[in-house]
This record gives sequence, C-alpha cells and structure tokens, in this order.
Amino acid sequence: MRWVNRTIGRGQALLLGGLPLAVLAVGYIVAAAARHAENPADKILPLPGAMASAMAALLFEADPLSGQLLFWADTLASLTRLGMGLGIATLSALLVGLVLGALPPVRATFGPLVTAIAVIPPIALLPILFIVFGLGETAKVALIVIGIAPFMIRDLAGHITALPREQVVKALTLGASSWQLLLRVALPQAMPRLIEGLRLSLGPAWVFLISAEAIAADVGLGYRIFLVRRYLAMDVIIPYVVWIALLAVAMDFALTRTSRLAFGWAHKGGH
Repeated sequence: MRWVNRTIGRGQALLLGGLPLAVLAVGYIVAAAARHAENPADKILPLPGAMASAMAALLFEADPLSGQLLFWADTLASLTRLGMGLGIATLSALLVGLVLGALPPVRATFGPLVTAIAVIPPIALLPILFIVFGLGETAKVALIVIGIAPFMIRDLAGHITALPREQVVKALTLGASSWQLLLRVALPQAMPRLIEGLRLSLGPAWVFLISAEAIAADVGLGYRIFLVRRYLAMDVIIPYVVWIALLAVAMDFALTRTSRLAFGWAHKGGH
C-alpha cells in the first residue's frame, strides 16, 4: 500500500507524533551530559536536575520582594494579555470580516485599507503603540490585536466571498434582506473558518506578546525570559519556552475540539 493511501489511527498518530519529541529529548540529554562531562559549570545546556531545581524556586517559593510565586504570576499575566488580545481580534474579525465578505460596496471601499494594515510589520508599530498608549497593558494588547486581526479579517472575508453564489441567490429569492443574508447564510459558515483563523494566529500572537513583554513589562513569561538571559540562566529559559509551547498546544487542541463539537458538519469525518 502506498503511503498516500494509508490511514493512521488515533493510537498510531499519538505514537508517531511523540516519537520526534522523544528523540529530541534524548538527544538533548546526551548533548548536555557530554558538555557537563567536559565542563561541570556549563550553563548553555543545563541538565534536567538543574532545570528542576531552578523551576522549583519559581513554582513553590514566594519572591521576597513581591511575595508572589513568580512562575504562576508570569503565566497569569501573559495569559490575561493574550486572552484579551485574541478576544478583541476575534470579535473584530467576525464583525468586519462578515461585512467585507458579504457586501461588495463595503469590500471595495475598505478592503484596500485592511490589506494595507495587514502588510505592515506589527513589531515596527510597537514604539508608536508605547508612545500613544504608554507602557501599560493597553499597548501590549493592542500589538496582539493589530498583529493578527487584519489577517483574520482578510481570511474570513475571503472565505465568505467564495461561498457558492447559488446560496446567496436562493436566499434573496426567498426574500432575505442583507441583514438576514449575513446572519443566516454567511455567519453559520463563517464560524468554523473563524476558529481555524484563530488557530493559525496563535503562533504570531505569542510572538507579539513575548516581544511586548520583553520591552516593557515587570511580569510575564516573556519578561522573565529576557530578564534572566543576562545571567545565561538557560535552566529557567528552556522550561519557560517549553511551558509556552505546551500552553499553545493546549489552546490549539481546545479550539480544534470546540470547532468539531460545535460545527461537526464542517469537518470531514464529523466528530
């Protein structure tokens, strides 16, 4: 049987997906052990024990200055900023994308503006955002929104524009108004695409969040990574990066399950 015709079961998928991760972990441990055999004080590739010790202090010991458990405080701060940015961007994409995709006059008027905003590198706007909004939370959330909302709007609008013309004609023939067309034809088919666009935006959203926290923050996952880098504290940086990856994977999984449960008709194979 050719590989293109093979069907992978759930158990096989988990095994195959975990294999590269296991190889990567074993390779890291071997490389770290080799470096420490030559230089026990090596900081570039810390051993798992050193990372566990460093993280235990952040996880379970309160900071003398703030009284907080730093790891959990960083996680809460970053997830709060990320959640606000993703929520605003998603709502904006739904409202603007629906109108742009379903109404040609609006698309012709504002489509070029959305495209122009989308091609501007969001990081280049970071100094402007800090000047306009200050160094508080607003600028960090705004960077996430500006970074991902235009892409989500364009993607959703393009999806709605590409809906079969027959559906629009039938709705209009049955007496649907433009408002009813938006709510009963475009909106139901836009929701699975909106969730998919949000999934694809998770990676860039994390990039923008970490960038903003690295420049102006006093708590957050990105702030902590850039704070300890001056001490070459890879025993903290590597676990933090792994934690960010785990959070992103969990969010991606949650969005996938939500889409399949709520809009099973949009996925091949249903649930």
